[in-house]
Amino acid sequence: MTATEPSMQTSAVAPVGIGWRHPHHAELLQRQPALDFIEVHSENFFAPGGAARAVLRQGREHYPVSLHGVGLSLGSAAGIDGAHLDQLAALVAEIEPVRVSDHACFARGSLSSRPAPAVHASDLLPTPFTREALDAMCANVQRVQDRLRRPIAVENLSAYVRWRHNELGEPEFLNLLAQRTGCQLLVDVNNIFVNALNDKLQGSMHDPLVVCKNWLDAIDP
Repeated sequence: MTATEPSMQTSAVAPVGIGWRHPHHAELLQRQPALDFIEVHSENFFAPGGAARAVLRQGREHYPVSLHGVGLSLGSAAGIDGAHLDQLAALVAEIEPVRVSDHACFARGSLSSRPAPAVHASDLLPTPFTREALDAMCANVQRVQDRLRRPIAVENLSAYVRWRHNELGEPEFLNLLAQRTGCQLLVDVNNIFVNALNDKLQGSMHDPLVVCKNWLDAIDP
């Protein structure tokens, strides 16, 4: 994973980090390789005590930490889970990460038109690229940013299903999200290519590599 700042010169080396997963916790702490940051899944460290949080604190002593979440459900029409946001805010306050990110998707929703507790799909589901869905995601992103007192980064999704009726292309949807909320974009190039390959399996005649390049060209620099 790499991150760049717009002001960097073309000759500068972009910061490089790794996803720090459980099988590599001990080795990284022992070897301490040269890295600019480490990325962890936020939800794995929500518990306020115990071994997981202790390991993360050790990692934070040596490297900046990037918190990448999978559970905010930023595209949910049911809104943000307050308890989830509370736990994320507590983790952010303690670890002081270099960035906080999650996905442009939804996982929470209601099975009834009547007031009822939201249910969780335990999966990252794609939002329709409509203006109504954009309004919902903007409201959720803004709530998270207001609580954390910082911009977050929103990642494009690797989706295995698509909505039939979209008003916007995915890059346009994400451009508008960033413009309206001031959030950052975490662009996962592999996810763009996977989606293009899935479309080809469903009969698309477009070259997945060309689709990927056009997607990137459509994102506002």
